[in-house]
Amino acid sequence: MASDFSRTLALLRREKKISQRTAAGDLGVSQALLSHYENGLREPGLSFVVRAADYYGVSCDYLLGRSMARDGSAVPAGRMEADADASQEKNQVVQAAALLLELAMQTGSIQLPREIEDYLSVAIYKAYRYIYMADPTGVEAVFRASREHFDYLCDARMREHELRMRTAAEGEAAFGLTAETLHRFPLSPNEISKRWPVVSPAFLTVLQRVSDSIEMLAKNMYIK
Repeated sequence: MASDFSRTLALLRREKKISQRTAAGDLGVSQALLSHYENGLREPGLSFVVRAADYYGVSCDYLLGRSMARDGSAVPAGRMEADADASQEKNQVVQAAALLLELAMQTGSIQLPREIEDYLSVAIYKAYRYIYMADPTGVEAVFRASREHFDYLCDARMREHELRMRTAAEGEAAFGLTAETLHRFPLSPNEISKRWPVVSPAFLTVLQRVSDSIEMLAKNMYIK
């Protein structure tokens, strides 16, 4: 919690364009203590978290790094109810993919949405084949890529699309892509929430869920 909280706390103060001394006075703590909070040297009590959330106009979930949406609407289901509806999570992924493509199209790029679609298509194909392989009655001859090689070929194709996505997002000419002049606009979670209020909670929930999972993976890799 410390790293998420401290980073967000400092960011909110800078966004509000106030000094650490002013914020500390408004929040009822010393400047030294606020500095410790913002630098992750001390963890706050619950009462301070609530005060800070009210002061900056955000939810406690956002302040604590539990949600990428400032109103706390994008908290992954696993953090809320243990019996969360699986269909809701599925719908979140569908909405998130749709918004991702919308973001790409809003840049004015012709190539970027296509690369994203191709990348997601390969992921769908790969996942389907894993499910298909588990069925003992499945006939592998219906696929042209062999059972032994398809996942490696999919990985190679996905890595190619990742490279081309990054290139297209920059509007550069390389790897078979042509240069494009792109329309740039704010892409922060807060801006996305404002611009697409209906579908952004699903999008931010997916981002938060993946962020949690890769953070846990990173931590586990360094457990001695």
